[in-house]
Amino acid sequence: MKKLFLNLLLLGIAVSPALGQANFIKTPKGALYTIVKQGNGAKVKQGDVITFQFSQKTDKDSLLGSSYQMGRPAKAQVQPSKNVADLMEVFSLLSVNDSVLVRVPTDSIFTGMEDKRPPFLPKGSYMNFGIKLEKIQTYDEAMAEAKVEMEKARAEQTAMMEKWRKEEVPSINAYVADKKLTPLSTASGLRYLVTAPGNGPKPKAYDTVVVNYTGRLLDGKVFDSSLAEVAKAAALEQTGRNYEPIKFLLGNGEVIPGWDEGLLLLNEGSKATFIIPSALAYGERGSAPVIRPFSPLVFDVELVKIIKGTGKPPVASRGVLDSTSWKSSGKKPVAKKKAPTKKPVAKKKVTRK
Repeated sequence: MKKLFLNLLLLGIAVSPALGQANFIKTPKGALYTIVKQGNGAKVKQGDVITFQFSQKTDKDSLLGSSYQMGRPAKAQVQPSKNVADLMEVFSLLSVNDSVLVRVPTDSIFTGMEDKRPPFLPKGSYMNFGIKLEKIQTYDEAMAEAKVEMEKARAEQTAMMEKWRKEEVPSINAYVADKKLTPLSTASGLRYLVTAPGNGPKPKAYDTVVVNYTGRLLDGKVFDSSLAEVAKAAALEQTGRNYEPIKFLLGNGEVIPGWDEGLLLLNEGSKATFIIPSALAYGERGSAPVIRPFSPLVFDVELVKIIKGTGKPPVASRGVLDSTSWKSSGKKPVAKKKAPTKKPVAKKKVTRK
């Protein structure tokens, strides 16, 4: 159902509430349309790509969507109409700068699928579109324009990424200064501050650790937490989540590198703050929608418990393959088979006569 309405919106000026006062013409497939304002520009041809503004409303004037909400006009290639809802019958009649009202009978849309009809579009109702045609292009012209726009967007993204990269270290330094922190630093760039020392042992690689945490951006925005009270205060939407410490194998790449490194520095029972550069977090990719590329992260952590391990990688990650090489591809490592040992072939004795 959601996909259906998305398609209608993309194919879909304000619709006048006085629809009954307009003189509508009926198309062969049953849509009603009336030209509100004649543009007298170039006429649409089959195969053209049109750019248009639109709004979509119910009979009761409730707004279902509009290009103004989207922040950009819609585009569509004009093709032979397949159904009344694609509006192609009407598009093919328009000229540049035409404004038109279109009424699409919902009974035609929901034929054979009445169970999907929403209550706000009852039987006998219409979906009402207001459309203003802004531009007509040939397909080649539209593709050339799209290529230019894409290259421009790519250049802007590259410039923004470089800006974020250059700002990362100064932003960390400013955060530490503003908070009057005195963290220790590791060679990798991790900064950490033990806020409540623990009395237990330190973990080793491949121990299992149990950790409570809260993750923040440098601006203080909480993006994740294992603590219910923190998540509630930050208005995090984590429906169905059980708020409890997380458990994982330390040093096995199950968490970001900054955690794998930082937790090795803590005693069981410790609380600490990690200031993690992006190279030890989500790097140049970030983690949408909250963590943008080159984002340093701040974690308040508590090392609740250590479950001693063997001190060795799990069996699945030992052997011929690098233990981390499968993570990027999503394929688990397959141990290489040893080449079969060739047995020497006994030489036949040659009897000389």
